[in-house]
Amino acid sequence: MRNKIRIFRLYLIAGLFSFCGYSYGQTTFVKHFSTKDGLPSNSCYYTLQDRKGYIWVATDAGVCRFDGKVFETFSIDDGLPDNQIVKLHEDRRGRIWFSALNGQLSYFYKDRIFNEKNDRSLALLNFKSIVISFFEDGRGNMWFGTNKNLLVKWDGKSIKKYISADTNSQFIATVVYEDRLGRIWASSANCLHVFNGTTFIRVQHLSNLLSFKTALNLPDKTMLLLDSKGLNKRDGGRQKLILKIDTALLKNNPGYFYTENQQDLWLSNNAGVYYVDKHGHQRQYLSNVMTNQVFKDNRENMWFTTNNGIYMLPKKSKRIYVVDQTHGLTNNGIKSLMKDHFNRLWLGMDNGTINILSIPGYTLSCVNLPDHRFSAIKQMATDSSGKTVFFASDYGLGMLHDDGKRTGQPTYLHEANHYNFVLKNFSISKNNHLALALSSGVVIINDPLHDFSFSSSAHKEGQNFFSGRAYRVFYDKDQQLHFSNSQGYSEFSKGKLVHISRKDGLLNQRINDMAELPDGTMVLATDGYGLIFYRQNKIIRHITRDNGLAGNICKKLFVRGGYLWVVTNNAVNRVLLKDNYPVESFDFTNSMLDNDVNEVYIDRDTAYFATNHGLIYFANSPFDKTQEVPKVLISSILNNKKPLSPDATFSLAPADNNITFYYSAIDFQNNNILYRYRLNPNSSWTETRSRRLEFSSLEPDNYTFEISARTSNSQWSKPVGVSFILKAHFWQSLWFMILLLLLASFSFYKIAVIVTKQQKDKDQQRLLLKNRILMLEQQALQAMMNPHFVFNVMNSIQHYINTKNTSSANKILTGFARLIRKNLDICTKSFISLEEEIEYLTLYLSLEKMRFGEKFNYTFSIAEDIDQDETMIPSMILQPYIENAIWHGLMPKEEGGSLVILINQHTPGSLLIQITDDGIGIDNSLRIKNEKHHSKGMSLTQERVNLINQIEAYPIQITIRQNGVSGTTISILVPNR
Repeated sequence: MRNKIRIFRLYLIAGLFSFCGYSYGQTTFVKHFSTKDGLPSNSCYYTLQDRKGYIWVATDAGVCRFDGKVFETFSIDDGLPDNQIVKLHEDRRGRIWFSALNGQLSYFYKDRIFNEKNDRSLALLNFKSIVISFFEDGRGNMWFGTNKNLLVKWDGKSIKKYISADTNSQFIATVVYEDRLGRIWASSANCLHVFNGTTFIRVQHLSNLLSFKTALNLPDKTMLLLDSKGLNKRDGGRQKLILKIDTALLKNNPGYFYTENQQDLWLSNNAGVYYVDKHGHQRQYLSNVMTNQVFKDNRENMWFTTNNGIYMLPKKSKRIYVVDQTHGLTNNGIKSLMKDHFNRLWLGMDNGTINILSIPGYTLSCVNLPDHRFSAIKQMATDSSGKTVFFASDYGLGMLHDDGKRTGQPTYLHEANHYNFVLKNFSISKNNHLALALSSGVVIINDPLHDFSFSSSAHKEGQNFFSGRAYRVFYDKDQQLHFSNSQGYSEFSKGKLVHISRKDGLLNQRINDMAELPDGTMVLATDGYGLIFYRQNKIIRHITRDNGLAGNICKKLFVRGGYLWVVTNNAVNRVLLKDNYPVESFDFTNSMLDNDVNEVYIDRDTAYFATNHGLIYFANSPFDKTQEVPKVLISSILNNKKPLSPDATFSLAPADNNITFYYSAIDFQNNNILYRYRLNPNSSWTETRSRRLEFSSLEPDNYTFEISARTSNSQWSKPVGVSFILKAHFWQSLWFMILLLLLASFSFYKIAVIVTKQQKDKDQQRLLLKNRILMLEQQALQAMMNPHFVFNVMNSIQHYINTKNTSSANKILTGFARLIRKNLDICTKSFISLEEEIEYLTLYLSLEKMRFGEKFNYTFSIAEDIDQDETMIPSMILQPYIENAIWHGLMPKEEGGSLVILINQHTPGSLLIQITDDGIGIDNSLRIKNEKHHSKGMSLTQERVNLINQIEAYPIQITIRQNGVSGTTISILVPNR
C-alpha cells in the first residue's frame, strides 16, 4: 500500500512539473554591417585594414572606408575606373590599390584617387584582365597576378609580362611569394614556378594551393597555404603540413583565411566561418552565410567579408554570448536571475516557467509551474541554507525545496483573509525572516519555512507592518531591514523604526534597488537621481551622470569583488569601490544591453544579464585604467570648400580664412567617443562630440590644429595635428602699420595746426564782434537820445513854463532826467532783466504820452508765469521799434492811436515779444516816405542783433508785418538767460 501511495505521489509531481533536458549551447554575438549602416552594397569581395586603422571594403558598388562609425564611399564619381572592386592592397608607400572588374587599376593616396587620367604610369597597368593578387618584393618591384595567363612585374616605370606557352603550367590566378634568399615564387592552383632572374622555371615536388585566396605571405618570408589536406607552411623549396583540416571544409569553396600562431585557423567558405584549433575542434560562425574572407585587425577583432555585408567578432575580452530560445530556453524573456549553492543559474521566465542552467555541465532543465497566476517570475532568492528557492510574480510568492538533484513541490504564500495582494519585492534575512514590499505596505513574516502565510488584519503597524505603498525591501548582514515606500527611505532594527529624511528630499525619492557594501555602506539605486551611498546616518557619496553613469535612472545593483555593478535605463556600468570611485562603461554591449536588462548576476569571471531577448553574458575582467585609447585621425580638410592634404603644412591666403576639419577615432567597439581640440599649443582644450569643426573668419597667425579622443573608460589619446599659416593682408603687415602710424602722426599734426589756427582766428573774430557790439551799443544809445526827441521835450518844458504850468513842466523835466539816468545805466550792460527793460520803456512812453496827450495811448501785457526779475534779455532791443511805431505808424494819423506790448513765454528758453500799433501800417508808411529814408535806430539794432546771433547759441528772430489794411505787428523771439 505504501509503495502505491509513493508511486501516486511521483505521478502527481510529474503532473505538476515537467522537466526538460537539453545540452547547453550559446551564440557569440557578431556585429553585422550592411547597407542599413552605410555600406554601398551587401555584396562584399574583400576587406583590408590600412596602416592608419581604417577598414576598407571592396564591393560591387564602389569601395568604402570605415572608421567604426561612418562608411565613406568612393565610386566612379570620385575617380574609380569601375564601381565593381574585387581586390585591395596597401603598398609600402601607403597607397591603397583597387583592382576593378573591368581590369583597370587605380589607387588612393593622400585623400585622392589616382587613375589613368591623373597618373600616366597607370596606363601601363591596364592589362585587359582582372588583377587578383598584389605583391611587393624586396627590390621594390610590384607583381600583379591576373585571372588570365599573365603575370606582370612593374618597377614603377616599365612593366615586364610573363606568359606561359605550356597549357599545363600557365600563370592563371597566380600568387607571388619571396623567400628568405630573395627568390621569387609564383604559385597557383595548377602549378608552381620559381624565378631564376630571367624566366620562371616550373617546380614539381611541392603541392599546389587550392586557389589564389588560400595563400598567406608572412613577415618572416614564409608562406602559409591550404592544399587538399590542410594548412601548410612553405619555406623556400620546403613545405610542411602543420594542421590537418576536415576535407569537407576545404571542398566548400574556401576563401581567404587567417592564422596567428600557425596552430589554429580561421577559415571562410560558402557555409560561413570556421575556427579550427590545434586539435581539429571546430566552431562555426555565420552559419550558411557565404563568406569570402576572414582577417584580424590591429585591435584583435575578427572581420568576415560576405555576400551579405561584413561582420565583426570582437576580441575575446569584448565578446558577448547569448543563450536564448534557439538553445533550449522556454522563452526569450528572462525577468529574474540568480545562482544557487550548486553552481546553477536559475532563470525566471516571463511565461511563468523557471529554467535552470547547470555550470559547468552545460545542461538545461525547465520547471513549469502549474499555477497560471505566475505569468512572469520577476524575482528569485534562496534561504540561508540554499535549499529553498523563493520565486515571485506580481500577484504571488512561492517556494521550492531543492537539494541540487531534485526539486520538490511548490508552496504558495497564503493570505489568511483571502485578500489579493500586489507584490513588488521581497527579501530574506540570515535567520530566514521574510519581508514583503506590497502595494499596501511592508509585511514581515518571521518563519516562512514553517508558516508560509500572513494575515493583513493581524499584522500590527510599527511591529511587523508599515503602511504606505512599498517599492523595495532589503535585509543587511546584521538582519536590519531597510525599505523604501511612498514616504521615502526607512530602517527597522530591534523593534525601532527610523525614517531617514533630508532637507533636499534626496532620500524621499523612489528607490528601485538596494545593496550593501562590505563596510556596511548602503547603496541606493534611485529612480532618476543616480546612486546614493549612505552610512552612519549620512550620505557619503552621490554618483550621477556627471560622474560617468550612463543614466540617472538606476534599476538593479550587484556587489562583487570590489565592484558595484549598476543597470541604468541606458546601459550597464561598473563602479570601482576605491580611490575616487571611477565609473566604467561597457559601451560594446550597448546594442544588446541598452535598455533591456531585468536582472544581473556577477560571477567570479562572468557577468550574466537577464534580458527580454535571452541570457547575455561576457567576461568579468578587472578594471583596467590603461585600456587602449582610440586612435584619432584627421580624415580631410576643406578650405573654402577646396580639399587640403592633412599630411602637410600649408599656407593660406588672407581671404582663405574659413577652414573645416573632419576627423574620427578608429573604434569598432561601439564606444562613446569624446573629442577635444585646440588651435594653439598654449590654449586650453575644448571638448566636443562632433566629428566636424569649422573655423570661420580666422585672424592671420600660425596655427596648429590638434585633436585628441577618449572613450568613457580610457585616457586621452596622443593628439594628432596639422599646422597651417594664415597670411596677413598687406595692411596687416608690420611695415604697413609703421607707415600708417607715420601718416597718422603727420595728419594729426597738420590737423592740430589747422585747428589751433582756426581757434585763434575764431577767438580774434569773437573779440572783433564784441568790440563791434560795444560800438553799436554806444551808437544805439546816441540814437535813443536823438535830437528831435530832445528838442521836442525841451519845447514842451518851455511851453509849460511860458503858460506858467509849473507842475507839468516839473513832471516832464523829472521824467526826462530819469530817462537820461536810465540810459546811462543800461548802456554799460549787454543784458538786462525784463523788469529793467519794462521800467525803461515805461519812462520813455510816459514822456511821449505827455507830449502827445490823448492822441497816444499804450498798454503792457506780460504773462504771469514769467519771472521778470530773473529773465534776462539783450539791452536796447525794443525801444527803437517802439519809437518807430509811434513816429511812423501812429503820428501820421490825425486822431492818433494806441500801442500794445505783449510779452509771453514762447518756450521754456525763449520769450515772444509783440509790439502792435493801430497806425497806418508799415507798407503804407513806406510808400508815403522817401525810399531813401532809413530809421537809424532800427538799422543799428538790426546790425547789433546780427552780431549777437553770431556769438550766442540761439538766435534772436525779428519779423514785421502789416495787420491787413492798417496797423503793424513787430514780433521779436528772444532767447532768455
